[in-house]
Amino acid sequence: MAPSPLLVRPPALASPPLSPRRCAPAAASVRTAPTPTAAAPFSRLRTKCRFAASDVREDFSSNPIDIVADVKTEKIVVLGGSGFVGSAICKAAVSKGIEVVSLSRSGRPSYSDSWVDQVNWLAGDVFYARWDEVLVGATAVVSTLGGFGNEEQMKRINGEANVIAVNAAKEYGVPKFILISVHDYNLPSFLLSSGYFTGKREAESEVLSKYPASGVVLRPGFIYGKRKVNGFEIPLDTVGQPLEKLLSSVENFTKPLSSLPASDLVLAPPVSVDDVAYAVINGVIDDSFFGVFTIEQIKEAAANVRV
Repeated sequence: MAPSPLLVRPPALASPPLSPRRCAPAAASVRTAPTPTAAAPFSRLRTKCRFAASDVREDFSSNPIDIVADVKTEKIVVLGGSGFVGSAICKAAVSKGIEVVSLSRSGRPSYSDSWVDQVNWLAGDVFYARWDEVLVGATAVVSTLGGFGNEEQMKRINGEANVIAVNAAKEYGVPKFILISVHDYNLPSFLLSSGYFTGKREAESEVLSKYPASGVVLRPGFIYGKRKVNGFEIPLDTVGQPLEKLLSSVENFTKPLSSLPASDLVLAPPVSVDDVAYAVINGVIDDSFFGVFTIEQIKEAAANVRV
């Protein structure tokens, strides 16, 4: 019996190499790999593609070629995600298709907005967290930890808690760490010696030391927005938003005063909690975004993501 004719004839050796072609994923043939671990925060997406040259007859009845490609997906762990700033970050991340895990003492918040169901809420204390479980597959950790109290309490929550989190993230291979810190308001050094500021600066130093090329420190001033406390909504934006607009409109006149000690207690513009949240998202998705960011830089970073 004569052999069957070949369906595909390879091009001659002298022919120039085929130029690469991009292939879009085929919806009917996507196969998802097992959930990534901390050592491999990437998902694997299989796509089916067909290639043909001008002198090659394509056999559409043959099996397509499986190509395995690494596609980066973001997963963030928000420390204090059920708080005022933390919940805004979780909400913004969900809106951008980012997987979100929140770790806070209170766990899941009591309100029931639609985005809440898309966050994995964990109840726990940073000082006793099982980091091997919390940080699995994370591509960034975002810390909103901070608070007031006596000197020891402020040093512990603003400084020690964040330092523990930074070192845990580094140990488990998380590539980015983003810290919500605080503007210094041009305060004299003796006023910056309180536990609140020394704790924040200790945390900043740890971030910038452990993550010199990917650590992000945001220094907002007064953050406004609708804050929910025990079922009640406190509309901080009724004060913060008009004040932000006012200070922005007179900025050219007040700039000469900015060098005066403690001048920013009056002149530093408030920041929307949504601006802080979207600046965080910018830090998550943009590898060139790292370092210390001032109030105006936070607003610029947020604008880049909102577009």
